[in-house]
Amino acid sequence: MARLFADENLPEPVVVELTRLGHDVLTVRAAGFADQSWPDPEVLAFAAREGRAVVTLNRKDFLRLHREVPRHAGVVVCTFDLDFARQARRIDEALRDLGDPAGKVLRVNKP
Repeated sequence: MARLFADENLPEPVVVELTRLGHDVLTVRAAGFADQSWPDPEVLAFAAREGRAVVTLNRKDFLRLHREVPRHAGVVVCTFDLDFARQARRIDEALRDLGDPAGKVLRVNKP
């Protein structure tokens, strides 16, 4: 399973379901950076140091960051979906299909 770093905008129920599906998910809060408006470049750098792919709803900024800093542990950009369990399952399936996410961007869009 994947080692993931959930950006602060990823809904907690998605994190819970990804964990239930077997992924090792660290959140911004659990890492001690909650409510700090942590800049996206720092989020990506921290995740890379930890060997974790960032999972975020902040598609535009992280797609730009990927182009600027292509060496990272992976970026999973998602569209918002109120069905959190479905969103987590789609992320899980996409990660399984992708293999090693390092240096890659994975787009998981709402159906």
